[in-house]
Amino acid sequence: MKGLGLMSGTSLDGLDIAFCDFKLENNTIVGFEILEAETIPYPPYWTNKIIHSPSLSGLELMHFNAELGKYYGKSAFDFIQKYQIKPDFIASHGHTIFHQPNAGFTFQAGCGANIYAQTGITTVCDFRSVDVAFGGQGAPLVPIGDALLFKEYDFCLNIGGFANISLEQDGIRIAWDICAANIVLNYLCNKIDKPYDAFGEIARNGESCSEISKQLDNLAFYIQKPPKSLGREWVEENIIPIFENSNQTIENKIATFTEHIAQQISYTLHQYFSIFKTQKLLVTGGGAFNTFLIERIQKHCKNNVEFVQASDKLIMFKEALIFAFLGALKLTNQTNSIATVTGASKNSIGGAVYGEI
Repeated sequence: MKGLGLMSGTSLDGLDIAFCDFKLENNTIVGFEILEAETIPYPPYWTNKIIHSPSLSGLELMHFNAELGKYYGKSAFDFIQKYQIKPDFIASHGHTIFHQPNAGFTFQAGCGANIYAQTGITTVCDFRSVDVAFGGQGAPLVPIGDALLFKEYDFCLNIGGFANISLEQDGIRIAWDICAANIVLNYLCNKIDKPYDAFGEIARNGESCSEISKQLDNLAFYIQKPPKSLGREWVEENIIPIFENSNQTIENKIATFTEHIAQQISYTLHQYFSIFKTQKLLVTGGGAFNTFLIERIQKHCKNNVEFVQASDKLIMFKEALIFAFLGALKLTNQTNSIATVTGASKNSIGGAVYGEI
C-alpha cells in the first residue's frame, strides 16, 4: 500500500512530501519505507498568506482554505510527475491555523477536496477533529506511528515547531507536547533576518538570561499533567510577550530559549528514566539538526540516554511518513488516534476522505 504524506509544520519551513510504501500482512501494517521525499519551500506569497491567516474574516478564511488546498494539490501533482510514482492515496495534515481543543475545535487549512480534484487521487485530511469532538486534545497524533513503527525505542522525541514526546508506560502509549521550540527560535531569528539558527551557532555564541528563564519556567503549562498540547495561540499569548518586554540582545534571547528547550526536554526524560538500563531515544524534526541544542540536552541527561542517530530522511520526513500511515489506517478502518495520548473519551478513526475508497 503506497501513500503520499503531506505535512506543513508550525515552523513554516515548507511543505514536506513523502512517498511511502507500507507492507501489509492480514490488513496489518508491519513495515515501511520512505521511497521519495522532498520539502517544497513556501514562496513568499504563501509564507505571508499563512502567517496572516488567523486574522482573516470568515469569508476570507474559507477562500484561503480553498486556495491553499489547490496549492497543496498542485505541489503533490508536480511531485508525482517528477518522480513518476503512483500513490494509492494522499494523506494531508494541512497547516494548523487554530488549535483550541479546550474550546472544542481545531483547524488545519488546505482543503482536501481540492487536493483530490488537482490529483485525482483519494485524499484523507482533517485528522484531528474527530478526536477533539470526543473531548481529546487532537494532538499529538504521531505517537500511534511511534507505537507501531518505532517500538524499539524507549522515547520518540520530535523537535519541530513544538517539542513533543512519546513513550510506553505500563504497556500504554502516552505522549504530549513538552514546550514550544522552533516556532519561537525562528521568530527570534527573523528579527535579525535569519530564517533559523543553523546548527545552533547563534545560541552557542549568546548568553542565557536567568531573568527570562525564570519567567519561562513559571508558565502554568509546565505543571499541567498530560495529556496536553500547545498551539500558536499559546505561544503568542505566553512566550512572545516575555521576549518583547526584554532588552536583551536577540542572540542572548535565542541562547536563553535554546537552553529552556533543552532543560524542559531533559526534565521530562528524567521523569521516565529506568534505573535498570540506558534509555534509547530517537530524535527527529528540524531541531535534530540543531547541534548545540542536542549537546545541551545530552549534557543535562548525562549518560542515562542513548541518542540514536536517525537518517537525515527520517529526521526530516518522519511526520509526513506518519500522516501517510494515519491515512493508511483510516482507509483500512483501523484506529489512528489513541485516547490515552490525547485524553479523548475513546479511541477513534479520524480523517475526512475525498474520492474513491
